[in-house]
Parts: sequence; C-alpha cells; structure tokens
Amino acid sequence: MQARKLILMSAALGLASVTAQAQSTDQLQQALAQAQAAAAQAQAAAKQAQAALEQALAAADRAKQSSVAATAAAPSASTGALTVSSGANSATLYGLIDVTLVHKTKANAAGQAVTAPPVAWFSGNRWGLTGSHATSGGADAIKAIFRLESEFESQTGNMDTPGTIFNRDAWLGIESNTLGKLTFGRQNALARDPAASASYGDPYGSAKASVEEGGYSNTNNFKQLIYYAGSSTGTRINNGVVWKKAFSNGFVGGAAYSFGTTVGSFGTGSSMTGSLAYNGDGFTVAGFVTDANIANLTHKTFSIGGNVQVMPMLRLNAGYFDYTAQQTTALGERKDKAWTLSAKLTPAGDFDYELGYQVMSAKNAGLTGSGYVQNAFSDTHAISATATGDRKTVYGSAFYHLDKVTEFYVAFDHLSTTGGYLAAQANGFKSQDELAVGMRYKF
Repeated sequence: MQARKLILMSAALGLASVTAQAQSTDQLQQALAQAQAAAAQAQAAAKQAQAALEQALAAADRAKQSSVAATAAAPSASTGALTVSSGANSATLYGLIDVTLVHKTKANAAGQAVTAPPVAWFSGNRWGLTGSHATSGGADAIKAIFRLESEFESQTGNMDTPGTIFNRDAWLGIESNTLGKLTFGRQNALARDPAASASYGDPYGSAKASVEEGGYSNTNNFKQLIYYAGSSTGTRINNGVVWKKAFSNGFVGGAAYSFGTTVGSFGTGSSMTGSLAYNGDGFTVAGFVTDANIANLTHKTFSIGGNVQVMPMLRLNAGYFDYTAQQTTALGERKDKAWTLSAKLTPAGDFDYELGYQVMSAKNAGLTGSGYVQNAFSDTHAISATATGDRKTVYGSAFYHLDKVTEFYVAFDHLSTTGGYLAAQANGFKSQDELAVGMRYKF
C-alpha cells in the first residue's frame, strides 16, 4: 500500500513537471514571436530614418548649391567683388572703373588748354580674376594662387596695351604661412608694392606693409615718382619671380628677380630688388634696393620712407629716393635724388582729404629725342644729351564716399620745373596745372 502511494505521487509530480515545461515552452514561443515582431518594427523604423536622412542630405546639398549661386550672383557687401567658392577652390572677379573730367593747361605744344576725359586720374581702369586652391588641410596648408589682370581705357573701351589682354598681371604661384608668397610671371615691380614704397609713395595706398600687390601709379603729373620704384621693364616686371613674407614680429620682407631675354646673355635686361618693412604701433617704415641691367648699363635705386598715424584722423607719409644710371661713356653717370611728403586726413563721416608735395632732382639726366628728361630706368645706351634741374609737384584731393565701393572726388596738381628739366607731360613748358572731377567704382 505504501509503495502504491509512492508510485502515484511520483506519477503526479512527473505530470506536473511535464505540464509546467509545456507552459514554459509556450511562453518562450510567445516571447520569441513578440521579439520577432519588435525587430520587424525596428527595421521598418530604421528604414524610415534612413530615408529621412537622405532627404535631409539632399536638402542640404540643394541649399549649398543655392548659396554658391547666390554668392556668384551678388557682390560682397564690403568689397563689391564677385567670389565663388567650392571646397578648396576660390575665384574672384574684381575691377575698378575711374571716370574723370580734367581741365589741363598747356596741353599741347602751342600751350593751349583742354578740358576732356583722360585715360584715368588716380589709377588705371582694370578688371581681373584672382583665385586660390588649398592643396591640403590645416592652418599651414599650401595654396596654389593666381592673378590675371587687364587694363582698359574707360573713355574708349580700348585695351591700355593694344594686343595684350593681361598687361597688368599674369602670374601663378604658391602661398602658406610658413613659406610666404612666391609668384612667377608678369606682375608689379616689387619696389612699388606695399612691402616696399607703396606705404609712403603717396597718401592713397595702404598705411601698413603687406604681401599684397598694388601700389601708386603713373596716371598724372604727381604720380611720376613711381618710376624710381621701377625695374628693367618699367613699373612691372616680365619673367619675374617674387617672394614676400609677413613675419609675426611685424617685419615684411621681399625679394624679386626678373630674367632678361637677350639671347646669349643671361643678365642683359634683368633686374633684382630686395625690400624690408616694419609695421609698428601707429607707424610703418620701409625701404628697398633695386639693381637693373638695361642694354648692359647698370641702373640702381635706393629708397627709405614710411608713415606715422599722428592722431586717429591724420596720417603723415614721407620718403626719399636715390637713383643712379650709367649712360654713354662720353656723357657720364646720371644721379637723381627725390623726396616726397604727404598727408591723409580722415575725419568722421563720408569725406577724406589728401595733400602732398614732391621734388625730383635730376643731375646729368639723359634726354629723349624731343628734349624731355627720361624716366628713371629708361634705356640710356643711345642718348646724346643731358640736362640738370628739378621737377616739383604739389597736389591735393577730396573724396566723398557713397559707400565702401563708390566714391566721387575733386583733385588738382601744379607742376613746375627748373633748370634744364623739361617734362613730357607739360609739353616742354616750365609749368602746368590740372583740375579734375571724377567718380570711381570698385568691384
């Protein structure tokens, strides 16, 4: 009897165990089904999220394209230039139009006056393309850089140099914080750039030395000082190699070499320049030395100058130039000394004012066939006569700025010469006056 009870109890326990196991299996199957359903829902949600992400990326790409198009279509508010950027690449279309009406005395050999639009008053009309390409990332990435710049006459639309489209600039180079700026091709003579005499040649340029290109010009009587900052090919260099670097301690250094193109003679027609400037607190000092070979005769210039911000609205500029040139043996060496002093007044408001004075003193200077004193760095190998005298010019201007890119101006200059100095601009007369009104737009 006892054994029977034990058997029945064992059977009951086994049945209960089987029943419990069966219930556990059902639960597991149900849990598994629920998990599979949840996974299917998660997969569907993931697909929806991926679709939403793709839509967002497409919208962002369309916005980027619209931004680039808008940048290309609209000028910068601060400069007026049109810039397009895409990743590591950037290109800018820029220019300047200077339209002037000038009254000039002794405008021809008969001594008559004329009132007419000249080529330009302050600087040549131009348009250009400049750009860069970053070859890698990082703060010290090397960039490939270029500039193509063309000058034209606003009153006629003609090229400034017939048959030469990029007569101002046509260069390619590289730039980085460590390397500086290294450029190859046609470009400004280094001596006239902001790394050298542009900071003191006249009151219209930048007060601070930099590695940028662009200095004072030769478009009227008071702009002729620029020829002392020239080269064997004038105020620009052909076949040029130019290096400039702005250092962290305020110094800006530069070096330039232009290759001559005379067959069989490496140095004929070449020129070299070294420059050094320092940007201080409220002042800049700069200078340069140039040595040029023109028709196998040596021409040299040394210059030093600078500017000082006397007060927030007044800047004074001053500079000295010493130029020598070999001439034919019978005529001896030309020796010039020149100096300039100018001021820029920028009171609060839309107006600014400039005033300047310069003296170019030439000793034994070669004459052109018409009897005018040659510009510095002219070919002197065939001259037959010389003269000694001074060329003095006083000038001034007032600008009204509509905004950062549009301005109106009035300007004047008075030229006088002494001794045997006859200026081509004055048609051989001892004095000349110019009065100008104009408008400039920079884009």
